[in-house]
Amino acid sequence: MRRRILVPIDPAEPARTRSAIEQVVRICQGEPAAVRLLRVQPVVSGHVAMFFDAQELRELQQSAGAEELQFARRLLAMAGVSCSTTVAIGRSAETIVAAARDFGCDRIVFGREEPSLAGRIFGSLAQQVRQLSGASGGGFQVIGS
Repeated sequence: MRRRILVPIDPAEPARTRSAIEQVVRICQGEPAAVRLLRVQPVVSGHVAMFFDAQELRELQQSAGAEELQFARRLLAMAGVSCSTTVAIGRSAETIVAAARDFGCDRIVFGREEPSLAGRIFGSLAQQVRQLSGASGGGFQVIGS
């Protein structure tokens, strides 16, 4: 059975992206896998959104998200791993869980995360995804910090 791996990407954390990609490459060396990179764009506040029509705003977010996925895409390409990409708009943890479910993923891979105050208070994004996926019966393994 071919694995389906979802890799959420945060362009503000290149070391974390590199770490996640290294894990994915190791997985793909041992077994066939379909890899999907995901960039979750935050919902734009109403104050900002009022200056754009809905279609234009969606296109801007899609374009920015696609550009933000290029670093991870290049790292995978250099390792000989093909991937598909998706840009979604929403709250990070909820959108990641929904995407994993929608794409039939059995693994979500996060890179190493540096401890932060927010992470200690609210939990890391990986921990939030683990909690949500367990509550929703996601059926996928969350790998990473």
